[in-house]
Amino acid sequence: MRMLIQKLNSLPVFWALLAIPAIPMIYVYASGAKIAMDLLHPTGEFSARFMIIAMIISPLLTIFGNRPWTAWLLRRRRSFGLAAFAYAMLHLIFYLLDIEELKPILAEFWAPGIWTGWAALFLFLPLAITSNNRSMQWLKQRWKTLQRLVYAAALLTLAHWLLIHDGVTGALVHFIPLGALQLLRMIIIYARRHESAAKTDSRAAKQ
Repeated sequence: MRMLIQKLNSLPVFWALLAIPAIPMIYVYASGAKIAMDLLHPTGEFSARFMIIAMIISPLLTIFGNRPWTAWLLRRRRSFGLAAFAYAMLHLIFYLLDIEELKPILAEFWAPGIWTGWAALFLFLPLAITSNNRSMQWLKQRWKTLQRLVYAAALLTLAHWLLIHDGVTGALVHFIPLGALQLLRMIIIYARRHESAAKTDSRAAKQ
């Protein structure tokens, strides 16, 4: 039983779970239905969801500390980030299939709702390429600096979502929790640093 639980909790099984939403989308399109446009929104939304999940793990660790469930999420943060990139690429593929020709793609490239999506994807690319242990060892401290591009990618994704969709509800429902958790994280970190500095000053005054 324990071995079965370990297998179900393995990364290959987790990756299979992350791929489940994409399976019916690909199947429906492969069946011959020309519905690439109808698949743009769900692929883009799943990309944003997995990105948000990956980004809220650090705030959750700050707020709740190192608990079994936060440690479990931390071990799978890379998988969530790569899944976000994979669905972004699927989003791009359906976009290209829908437009079909290069000329209209170039013609609308600088529309605010379009270039923000391209820019978010371009920022995702180096994050996905370096999302491995070898890159972490090679880049060292620069790896963390590079990974901070995800914040710019998130803002561009939010802008893309708001500009492409008719309403703002969907985007806000997804991104407000992320913003709230990040804000709470910064408040906690600031409070801890202030408390640590106060203790240091107090010890220095006693000496």
